[in-house]
Amino acid sequence: MSVSGASPIAHGGDLDAARTLFPDAPAPWIDLSTGINPVPYPCPPLEASAFRRLPSPADLAALKAAAAQAYGVVDPAGIVAAPGTQILIETLPRLVAQGRVAVVGPTYAEHAAAWARAGHAVAAVSDLDMSDLDVAADVVVVVNPNNPDGRSWDAASLLACAARQHACGGLLVVDEAFADLESLDSLGPRLRPGLVVLRSFGKTYGLAGLRLGFALTEPGLAARIAEALGPWAVSGPALAIGHAALSDAAWREAAALARDADADRLDRLIARAGGRVVGGTRLFRTADFPDGPGLFRRLGAAGIYVRRFAAAPSRLRFGLPADRTEWCRLSRVLK
Repeated sequence: MSVSGASPIAHGGDLDAARTLFPDAPAPWIDLSTGINPVPYPCPPLEASAFRRLPSPADLAALKAAAAQAYGVVDPAGIVAAPGTQILIETLPRLVAQGRVAVVGPTYAEHAAAWARAGHAVAAVSDLDMSDLDVAADVVVVVNPNNPDGRSWDAASLLACAARQHACGGLLVVDEAFADLESLDSLGPRLRPGLVVLRSFGKTYGLAGLRLGFALTEPGLAARIAEALGPWAVSGPALAIGHAALSDAAWREAAALARDADADRLDRLIARAGGRVVGGTRLFRTADFPDGPGLFRRLGAAGIYVRRFAAAPSRLRFGLPADRTEWCRLSRVLK
């Protein structure tokens, strides 16, 4: 199935849209429409100079070293820091000769849209074997674990795909936006030619507004991506906070355990409401309901915004509540 990049894409986190849909809903709104950690990393105090001066090469090198440690990358030269993963999704298609792109889905729609906007012929496929296509793809894109259903692929399957792509001069792009808190094998320690891994900072650390993300790849392609982004791509405050957070392995391990317990708790609430969990990660749960549109309206009227899907009306995706008050408000609607 071919994919066009012309249609606008609905995203989670748009509380302006929620207020328009439900103008009489009580405040404050509870935004469960994203998969962002609801308990953010405690930002360290920043020196005033982080805001006044341009970021230095040493600041960037320190961030890349911390990212290499966190993601298991052997050579920091293979790491590109960017102002959010989204800009990497937009940049990469412009660095690759126009060709055929297969996006394993359904998944995060910005991948297909970005490749289509750059002039590539984009098709949706159901799995890595590419059996949906009549001809081989020059680029394969997979989100692991997938958004919104949480489907995942083992490292061996992904590396075999990367080897096939590289053998014919192609590329495999693996978006590991939700991998940090999951029990799966990241490809960060297994980088090789023909492979690009994307990592999100804001989702894991609950700091999406900071705008920080990373591309992990072989040093030659990393240099091309960095050149395309230009100098000072990441702000001084983001460099400082990113360095502190990525260096804090203990916080990341504790967050994984806490969010795992939260996901189990949310599964129980969903089941009590008659829902059937069809997938997810430790940061979001996706479920089918007998009356998805009706539940969406009831939640919205109560000031709780969740993610819905036009192609699957019975399906809703829930992020995690942040505290006891939010859990109680959600529980009352789902009873």
